[in-house]
Amino acid sequence: MSKNRIRFYVALAIIFVVFNVIVFAVPFRHNAVFWLSYVFAVIAVGVQIYSYPKAFDFEGHDVRSKFYGFPLARLTTIYLILQLALSLLFMILAKFVDVKAWIPVVLYVILLGVFAVGFIAADTMKEEIERQDVVHKANVGTMRALQSKAVFVAGQCEDAETKKALDAFAEALRFSDPVSSDALADIEENLTGLVDELGNAVLDKDFAAAKTLCAKANSLLADRNRMCKLNK
Repeated sequence: MSKNRIRFYVALAIIFVVFNVIVFAVPFRHNAVFWLSYVFAVIAVGVQIYSYPKAFDFEGHDVRSKFYGFPLARLTTIYLILQLALSLLFMILAKFVDVKAWIPVVLYVILLGVFAVGFIAADTMKEEIERQDVVHKANVGTMRALQSKAVFVAGQCEDAETKKALDAFAEALRFSDPVSSDALADIEENLTGLVDELGNAVLDKDFAAAKTLCAKANSLLADRNRMCKLNK
């Protein structure tokens, strides 16, 4: 169990203990309103046990996932605060006046229902954002890999003139549109093949072939850039 998860459980336990000390130390009337208020307060605390781990990656694997989870955490925290406050309010009222049990029940159920709908909507949005983020990472992976290969090949080149051409090609890759698509699949596959050939030519010290391959790769990259503009 991670430290963040332990801290969360400790904080929630402290809140629950403090609430229990208040409601059982103060001489409230332990009538139907009291117990209904107490049960819904316990439900609100239990909701946190479900919602917070869903909102945040307690194991610390994904910082972006934590950021996306803030709306969920804020919503569930607001629900907890409102429910505890309402529970205490009705316990106090029931001590001095005859409060009909249906009044707090209706309010508690409405509050829980609003929270549940809001939580489902926020959770759906979080999942969609995370899905789009995964798709984006996959879409830019090809061009980032190509640029890394080009930089590596240029770093291995011992011929100054060829290295200059390779550096320029790597720079052109860096400033090209990083997002791939089905329409660009063939041209990116050819680019990948040319970069692999470039690496072999540099490794074999065949700098004449490397310069020729670099020119072809630049031409192919220019075609890709034109296709990117047409597809937008």
